[in-house]
Amino acid sequence: MTVFGYTLFAFSSLFVIIDPIATVPVFLAMTPSDSVEKRLRTARQACVIAGGVLLVFAFVGRYIFQLLGLTIPAFQMAASIILLLIALDMLRAQRSRVKETHEETAAGADKEDIAVTPLAVPLMAGPGAISTAILLHNKADSVAKLAMLSLVIVAISAVSFVIFAIGARTAKWMGPITMRLIERLMGLLLAAIAFQFFLNALRDLKIISFTGAV
Repeated sequence: MTVFGYTLFAFSSLFVIIDPIATVPVFLAMTPSDSVEKRLRTARQACVIAGGVLLVFAFVGRYIFQLLGLTIPAFQMAASIILLLIALDMLRAQRSRVKETHEETAAGADKEDIAVTPLAVPLMAGPGAISTAILLHNKADSVAKLAMLSLVIVAISAVSFVIFAIGARTAKWMGPITMRLIERLMGLLLAAIAFQFFLNALRDLKIISFTGAV
């Protein structure tokens, strides 16, 4: 595979899996009372963090998992629990304790920081994106392809921020009732994503068990 072909393959694979367009409604639903500036700041932080996580796991993720004795299915299960807890709070239109630190609670902060969790991880840099980044690194058989993989991850992070920014600026046309409805619908979607992560983990475990038996 040529460097150009590898670059196209890497970009399309990661972009489809990260799917920032589908994440925009969830992002808006989790920030119903935030200003445009706050949403842009959150989106910027999330995209930078997600890009950094993917870069780290692309180049050293396999060794991190081996060192800690972790597997992708274990990561998928952990991510599913986090997403499910947040989804339940969204369905009940309650403030999520998962997205709030003890320091924020003690200080009486009224803002929620969703940039790290769940927006960056696991919605953007989730198990699928991380495993794909690791596989793409394994497919890179030259320094040029490794460099292009890094550029692809940075480019997708930048494109994702642009998509989030467009969503943040157009959300002002939605009323509070509409936003509350979207929040509950996205909570249901998030719950489905959580269960899908869990089902994917069970499927992968079955494949590993079957391969080992053979």
